[in-house]
Amino acid sequence: MSSNNIDTTDSSASPGTASSAAGDADPDTDAVTDADAATDDDLRDLAAQVELLADENQRLRDEYVRARQSRYRATAIGLAAIGTVAVLGSLVFADAREVLVALGATGLFGALLTYYLTPSRFVAADVGERVYAASTANVAAIGDELGLRDERVYLPGETVPARLYVPQHADYSIPDERAGPIVVDDDSRGLLLEATGAELFQPFERALTGDLAAEPTPLAAQLTDGLVEQFELARSAEADVDAGDGRATIAVSDSAFGPIDRFDHPIPSLLAVGFAAGLERPIRLEIAAGDDRADWLVTCRWDLESDAEGETAAATDAETTAE
Repeated sequence: MSSNNIDTTDSSASPGTASSAAGDADPDTDAVTDADAATDDDLRDLAAQVELLADENQRLRDEYVRARQSRYRATAIGLAAIGTVAVLGSLVFADAREVLVALGATGLFGALLTYYLTPSRFVAADVGERVYAASTANVAAIGDELGLRDERVYLPGETVPARLYVPQHADYSIPDERAGPIVVDDDSRGLLLEATGAELFQPFERALTGDLAAEPTPLAAQLTDGLVEQFELARSAEADVDAGDGRATIAVSDSAFGPIDRFDHPIPSLLAVGFAAGLERPIRLEIAAGDDRADWLVTCRWDLESDAEGETAAATDAETTAE
């Protein structure tokens, strides 16, 4: 009997114990389930946010392209309007018919080209600036390692508009155009590199309506127009030329490629290459921070022709005296 009672008590207690254990395990299981559910919700929220940001980024890019294209389209519409007015005017004004017809045909043809040749792909300026920053940092590091001077001289060339020469000594001679990139001659030791502005100068020269100017003042006007209007490398560029002193200072504002005092920056490089090619003389480049009127001041200096002739005459006299 007693054994039966004991068995009965144990059997009746076992379900209670199991039920109690099951009750103790339920809160932990629920907590784990809630945590998993919260993690899944967070992941879904993050995925939704990433997708939303990607869509917004693509929308902004498309909007940027449309904005740039609309500028060209507006130009095309303006040219078409001028051409149409000129053609209609030729029907009314018989005396000026030939001129108006020619003007109208030019306007309509220009509108057609502008509309259908509108670029469909644009590269942001900051992308190009970052690419340039990496390359110029490498070249500047090489120059520092070689102990070169902080001096930039742009030399006119025969096969290229101009090349960049970085001397090692203050008293240097102009190296031969075929030398480089590392010049090891004692009197012209340094680097002779392809200039960034030389690559820009070729399309710049092709876009000119006339020949490249050979005088400092008109040449400066051509180069500043190219910087602002053709390449849009700066918002404004104003030149102050003193031909008698062999100097041209260009005030530059809002550079598209960041600070222009870095090694062979496209803006001062194009200016120096242009002056070297137009004047056919070596150009010494100086860059300084601007004032309240401009961000930067780019100064190009060259030797006057009279000075060069005087040096040649002095050398000839010295040779004659020696003989």
